[in-house]
Amino acid sequence: MSIALLYERSENDENGIKLTAQQLGIDLTFIPFRKIALSIGKDGFSAKTKGKDYTQTFQDTKVVLNRAQSKNRRLQASYIMEALGKKTLNSSQIEFVCYSKLRTLLNLHKEGLPIPKTVFVPCDATDVMKNGKEIHNEKDIADLFEAEIPLSDGIVIKADAGTHGKMIMLSQNRAELEANIKETKPGIINPIGVVAQELVEKWFYDLRIIVSKEKGKEPVCHHTSMARAGFKDFRTNTFLGNLVFHATLPLSVQQLAVKCGKTLGAGSDAWIFALDAMVDVKENKNADEAYLKGQLDSAAQAWLDVQKVKKDETRLTDFEGWNKKLEAAFKTYRATSAYENIKNIIEESLQNNQDALVFHESNSCPEFWENTRLATGLNVAEPLLKGAVSLIDH
Repeated sequence: MSIALLYERSENDENGIKLTAQQLGIDLTFIPFRKIALSIGKDGFSAKTKGKDYTQTFQDTKVVLNRAQSKNRRLQASYIMEALGKKTLNSSQIEFVCYSKLRTLLNLHKEGLPIPKTVFVPCDATDVMKNGKEIHNEKDIADLFEAEIPLSDGIVIKADAGTHGKMIMLSQNRAELEANIKETKPGIINPIGVVAQELVEKWFYDLRIIVSKEKGKEPVCHHTSMARAGFKDFRTNTFLGNLVFHATLPLSVQQLAVKCGKTLGAGSDAWIFALDAMVDVKENKNADEAYLKGQLDSAAQAWLDVQKVKKDETRLTDFEGWNKKLEAAFKTYRATSAYENIKNIIEESLQNNQDALVFHESNSCPEFWENTRLATGLNVAEPLLKGAVSLIDH
């Protein structure tokens, strides 16, 4: 058995995968995918860093767990490894789809899965001609968006390949819409054009749902999602300071999530996704917001101890010891009455509005050790490793 963990830098997720592999008795080799020279030519293939020759490691590897943090490098890594005859988790086809919010939504829409209304205009906000003259297209693009999504409801401009809430901008009037379109420039996180989406009135939370598949088995959706919650911003990303809770998923939502996984993983024997979903709650709210904000403030105080441990640099020298402190801090946070009250509000809201859920993004290489694992009780490293093992031809 030869499974390689490919990564750019050994972050907490990668260290967690290594620790879990040890606990499961799975041998891993390691492939750096940043400062490494991959050479092809008449002399064959080689892979070398300045200090080590990894060519034999590449040759001996059967399955690659692709954990390159950069979307571009991850896509390139999967394609290279497959060209070298390796199996990858996830595959390059999956990475290609999940790289783009638009491509993800197109595939889900094709299968009739619920998504927010999304509009794509292929031209960029500004065109630069050969003579240096600039042509500004933001007014025309804004007209096209307004023809499809009422501005009075809010229009969200999104970088097609952005992460962590980067370059996601809410427009509530014409001036904001044009300014946000103009701000959307071609680059790594937005290769071409402009993507707009209706504003989903998700109240104060959204969901991260884990679905996975091993070769030869039916896909599964973990019964508990991570809910990211707060009123700090219309974006509920944890990178923006929001809190995390767990929320049990209604069976109907689990079934939809499995269908999303099957759609995005079509053609691959094993896969794993972290699906991001929103519930269009609108006015169907089940708690007073003043009370809710007070509970969130109380929970935030307990969350400070979790944040303190996350910043503790002993994770770099004693990962297992640091992890025990992280788990203890999260256990204390989860035991607070504020956490329980908010969790109950989210679960009741989800139950009441399950038919209003929409999927808006899929992550093929989700971060999980610090938040998702502790909130949901699922160590995502386990389905990752089991999926990789299932791909080995015995």
